[in-house]
Amino acid sequence: MSQLLFRNFRLLDPQVGELQGGFELLVEGDRIRDLSAQPIKAPGADAIDCGQRVLMPGLIDAHVHVVLSEVFLPRLEAMPLTLMTAHAAALMRGMLDRGFTTVRDTGGADWGLKEAADKGLLPGPRLFIAGKAIGPTGGHSDGRRRTDYGMRCHCCNALSFAMGVADGVSEVRKAVREEMRQGCDQVKLMMSGGVASPYDPLESLQLSMGEVEAAVEEAHAFGRYVCAHAYTPEAIQRAARAGVRTIEHGNLIDDASAAMMAEKGMYLIANLVTYYEMRERAAEFGMNADMLAKNELVIEGGLRSLEICKRHGVKVAYGTDLLGQLQQAQSREFLLRAEVLSPIEIIRAATTIGAEVVRMEGRLGCIQPDAYADLLLVDGDPLQDLGLLQDQGRHLAAIVKAGRFYKNRL
Repeated sequence: MSQLLFRNFRLLDPQVGELQGGFELLVEGDRIRDLSAQPIKAPGADAIDCGQRVLMPGLIDAHVHVVLSEVFLPRLEAMPLTLMTAHAAALMRGMLDRGFTTVRDTGGADWGLKEAADKGLLPGPRLFIAGKAIGPTGGHSDGRRRTDYGMRCHCCNALSFAMGVADGVSEVRKAVREEMRQGCDQVKLMMSGGVASPYDPLESLQLSMGEVEAAVEEAHAFGRYVCAHAYTPEAIQRAARAGVRTIEHGNLIDDASAAMMAEKGMYLIANLVTYYEMRERAAEFGMNADMLAKNELVIEGGLRSLEICKRHGVKVAYGTDLLGQLQQAQSREFLLRAEVLSPIEIIRAATTIGAEVVRMEGRLGCIQPDAYADLLLVDGDPLQDLGLLQDQGRHLAAIVKAGRFYKNRL
């Protein structure tokens, strides 16, 4: 089994929160075998002099959409699945270029893309998938125009591939069971209105308590969990009462909702960058005025949501939720969060907390024996300059995923 021996680096362990020197790291296969303050004896290993660069875990983005390759989602209606996959491959490669070795897809990616990434057929991060996002007729996951009646063909409609509609407890149960059959890691429910959907008000409540409880029951029965798209306090509290594990977005969260989330051990996956990027650039890609007006309703709540969650002890993971051509701004989220959080808090959100969200603590988002060897070598100290995580990975001297170099310019 191949071995890599990393020497002469400064270690950024997110749990410690400051740089440490004097360590050596041995990778064997796809795992970290040893991290030691003493010289490691591994005569058969390829020794790598890191030149005093900073060694840190690979990053985790806990809210992406690798198949949503258009900002204006209705354009996906005429996209065949073959072209959708080609676009997804390019978007996944860009994420890995930026140092994201793991991503959690919250609507769209399927087991085929997941397996292609795991087997190295497509260069990209490891995927944790939700399959289709599930919501009610007329809700955030119903992409039909008002002139459409009935459901539309899936073989030539990439949007239908990413989103599903279920009404009533029995339909929701069946939809969740189908996602479990398709190998999903989590189930995504739409529980409030959304920005990128043209017809549902942002404050609308979507899916009844009975429907959500049925989804949670079925996911738990399969050893999985439910994540919920929710903006408003009412939607967040409904999700909490029904047993949902993570809230996606949550921009309009209040103290009562955060207290309820903290009591139940829930996570918030915040994503600020998508709203700023949509404000600045989405119109040029076809997003209409109604959608952009809804975007303005949630954009100012983003930073406030981080402060509220910090006050109540709710763990917040790193997420971006960018669509299509805006996905190149994935790393800008670090800079936006820096207005209210410290660099180490933001890096923990993109490593250790992200690992907890995907239920891989101790194996992802960390540097310790038996963890997956997902590593970044950075040309400088991100704790002093989060700009080193910008510029499409230009400041990353090496990117290692599962013990194999994806990028190496040492």
